[in-house]
Amino acid sequence: MRNPLSEKIVNIKPSGIRKFFDIASEMKDVISLGVGEPDFDTPWHIRDEGIYSLEKGRTFYTSNSGLMELREEICKYIKRRCDITYDPKSDVIITVGGSEAIDIAMRAMLDPGDEVLIPQPSYVSYEPCAVLAGGKPVIIELKNENEFKLTGDELLEAITDKTKILVMPFPNNPTGAMMTRDELKDIARICVEKDIFVLSDEIYSELTYSGDHCSIASLPGMQERTILINGFSKGFAMTGWRLGYACGPAQIIAQMTKIHQFCIMCAPTTSQYAAVEALRNGDKDVALMRESYDQRRRFLMNEFREMGLPCFEPYGAFYVFPCIKEFGMTSEEFAFALLDAKRLAVVPGSAFGDSGEGFIRISYAYSIEKLKVAMGRLREYVEELRSR
Repeated sequence: MRNPLSEKIVNIKPSGIRKFFDIASEMKDVISLGVGEPDFDTPWHIRDEGIYSLEKGRTFYTSNSGLMELREEICKYIKRRCDITYDPKSDVIITVGGSEAIDIAMRAMLDPGDEVLIPQPSYVSYEPCAVLAGGKPVIIELKNENEFKLTGDELLEAITDKTKILVMPFPNNPTGAMMTRDELKDIARICVEKDIFVLSDEIYSELTYSGDHCSIASLPGMQERTILINGFSKGFAMTGWRLGYACGPAQIIAQMTKIHQFCIMCAPTTSQYAAVEALRNGDKDVALMRESYDQRRRFLMNEFREMGLPCFEPYGAFYVFPCIKEFGMTSEEFAFALLDAKRLAVVPGSAFGDSGEGFIRISYAYSIEKLKVAMGRLREYVEELRSR
């Protein structure tokens, strides 16, 4: 019998995140700090709008690009937040989560052999999506001493005549790093000079703690070469609604829409109506959730200082990325041993790329009460390791 499987697909590694939580889910008394999902319920007025849309029988397909009403609200939101002007008729597509937007953007833009620059540690989907689109991932290993931010020198060193796309994953999963406007200016200048397109994943843009998020698309010369990706999962606590969007040049969005048309048809209609309400009236909800995350962030940083665990201060998303190199264990060894000894699940940094080795990712999308218990277990484990 012939091999029924694609060699390309077989060679893609499964997510390093899920492996740990499949194991943890079968153990008793485990506290998991690994899943990047808000612990807040979707705000009631957003849920209510989704329910109302069902009651009104709004259960049909929308256009492939999504509800015009939602696309218009997205354009207003981005203008208000980032001072970028998009045309809702041609520059926006509604997708099934931000993950679909990443996938179809790469498929729309890449020819075989085109290089995609991927700063790591970063979200696990970028590299396999580049491979699936026929591109060649080129990894830029970010450094702890730079707070895992991309520098101009690192970018220049990675560029070749085959480079087509730079992924900009900020605010960052797993490190929590974010880049300021001044830091982005250097990256933008190089992209313009070298004629590189940017896929800017801004799914955590609502969750920043040291000033407003800056989109690289807002900088001179960048809107015409940037696909801005965002969604409703993180900032609006709408993970299960599966709704994202991409904004960018009309010629790219048109080809993304073609792929979306054949593979998906349209994003969930109920979710789209709920998202209109989120954009119109959800700012206060986002602010309250952000304030709570910031409290948890500061709590964890203080805990790490007290237990002597090195960790740069993150100002975005809801993750911290402490260093565990002093214990002479790989990230996987540390995570497995911590899970076994203390029933505490974290994600090894190596799940997000080789440059994440020696670190662990801890999510603070959990209550303070849960985090207090978890930090007690981590402190006990660290003290036991140091006393050996």
